[in-house]
Amino acid sequence: MDKKITGIIAYIGFVGWLVAYLAGDKEGAKFHLNQALVVAIFGIVCSVAVFVLGFIPFVGGIIGAVVSILPLVAMIMGIVFAAQDKEQEIPVIGTFKILK
Repeated sequence: MDKKITGIIAYIGFVGWLVAYLAGDKEGAKFHLNQALVVAIFGIVCSVAVFVLGFIPFVGGIIGAVVSILPLVAMIMGIVFAAQDKEQEIPVIGTFKILK
């Protein structure tokens, strides 16, 4: 897989990330592999936050609904950046570097 396809597939959950990491162009798409991993971890953190917020009546449900949408928005932004072949960080969470 070339750099662009590897970057796009990396954002499609953990399975997509593993496929992109194992079968794709690791060096060319290293930026998007890192961003996709950060988005996946962000999704897990948001899921836990939604679970905890669910115990707060009414307000927790509203805040939880907003928080649950954030990982999806980050994933879509990452896919768009990878499709455009841009190495642009996802706002707020994109500054974290996990892969070297």
